[in-house]
Amino acid sequence: MTLSALLVRTALALAAGTASYHAVARPLGVVELFTSQGCNSCPPADAVLDELVKKGDVVALSYHVDYWDYLGWKDTLATRGNTDRQYDYAKAFGAPSVYTPQAVLNGRTDLNGAKGKAVTAELDKLKEKGEGLTVDVSATYEGDRVVVQTGDAKGPIREANVVFVFFDPARKVKIVRGENSGQAITYRNAVVATQTAGMWHGKAARFELPESVMKQQGAGGCAVLLQATKDGLPGPIIGAAIIERTGS
Repeated sequence: MTLSALLVRTALALAAGTASYHAVARPLGVVELFTSQGCNSCPPADAVLDELVKKGDVVALSYHVDYWDYLGWKDTLATRGNTDRQYDYAKAFGAPSVYTPQAVLNGRTDLNGAKGKAVTAELDKLKEKGEGLTVDVSATYEGDRVVVQTGDAKGPIREANVVFVFFDPARKVKIVRGENSGQAITYRNAVVATQTAGMWHGKAARFELPESVMKQQGAGGCAVLLQATKDGLPGPIIGAAIIERTGS
């Protein structure tokens, strides 16, 4: 059985039960940083993401891309899936090309990820416009499972994908070639895989993920995004939560 099928089946089974949803504090927003170890303008953006992770009031994720590998250093954290996600955002935004370091905020807009104050200011602006995270999402451990609970819709978007984003909380990399040669950088929340696991239909729902799936992905953490789509492309993120695995 695929992960998607498992989660959908679990959600349907639990929907028929008596599980209730408990509201949790919402993050300010979601920051998805598209970066590369081979890009000399990326380390300042990586440092901004590091600060966002430490601050803890946003869901901050780092997607390493592979299209700068030709410059002499193959990014050790890059995946084709990360690159594909960035190109999908470019199509959704009507952009002619991709770039690094790009920070995508709430799936709605983008800016240079090295501009930390601008990132925070834009998240505040999105919230004021009603384009922040409007749906409560929680992710907690219950035994050997990650349990995700979502609230009811509180805005015009009433349908979204449930996207699990698996990441490595911290990885120090010594770069020995390319534009950043000689640097040793600790990368935070580097995405290793994503999985669309079902649909949210505007009502409180519950999903379960076996903790073993995170281990299979080689991930120490997982973010959950409620993300709308249009024409198969990523759209606004209206809810999010993040959790890290503890222990072995």
